[in-house]
Amino acid sequence: MKNLKKHAFLALLLCLLIPTICVSQTNSPSAKMPSQQNKIIIDKIVEAAHYKNYVIDYCLSKINEASAKEGWNEQKAMEITESINYKNFRDAIYNLFVVYDEVELETLLKAYEKDTAYQSQNIMTTSKVLTNNLNIFANDIVKGKYIAK
Repeated sequence: MKNLKKHAFLALLLCLLIPTICVSQTNSPSAKMPSQQNKIIIDKIVEAAHYKNYVIDYCLSKINEASAKEGWNEQKAMEITESINYKNFRDAIYNLFVVYDEVELETLLKAYEKDTAYQSQNIMTTSKVLTNNLNIFANDIVKGKYIAK
């Protein structure tokens, strides 16, 4: 009888723990995003640093590289090129700046606007995380994942 109670207790405990473990694995935390006001400042920083052009140029170089390597026809290369949309990458940039408050972002913006050195060497081009995300984004474009169907 004692053994039966132990087994029943273990079975009950197992039934309670399995759903808890399953639920905890399905709820992943969402990426932190800056406030709406900070997004506006970040957009101004991106504009001052010409980072949008950098993203597009990077994607174009990846497309040209893949086109030459794989022998794409003109139509496919054009279709892939037209699928480049900076807005699909913008959240990665917002996520990079989420740790800065409004005052720090305004200070960064003034530095970017005043000193042209920031336009080629800046936090966006030197961040390993953002560079990795840009590489993944460009590779996804080359694979055709952003082509409108």
